[in-house]
Amino acid sequence: MSVALARIVVSVSDLDRSLAFYEGVLGFRTTWRGDAVVRLKSGDLELMLHQREVEPSQRAIAVSFTVDDVDSATDAAALVGAEIIDPPDDQPWGERQSVLTDPDGHIVCLVSALPNQ
Repeated sequence: MSVALARIVVSVSDLDRSLAFYEGVLGFRTTWRGDAVVRLKSGDLELMLHQREVEPSQRAIAVSFTVDDVDSATDAAALVGAEIIDPPDDQPWGERQSVLTDPDGHIVCLVSALPNQ
């Protein structure tokens, strides 16, 4: 059996507020929108935002997104309501990473490869 990631589905309390983060900060583009669901793409990655009751937990799964500039993406995320948990820092495994929450409190990591890694 072979397994591949089909999509990431994120429960959100307000589609427009979440689009400011996932489109505005991370650069996803909307490919379809319904009453309570928005389908987004970035390259081969599909993300769906599903508006429904949200109960975020910092013990849940965290998603990492590769960005061009972790520091500027982290600053932009803070401007649309993200809480910065760990500011940008170089990690021993060869990435620059920040850890934050999206507007609903879901954990999101922003990463980029360190030069010469």
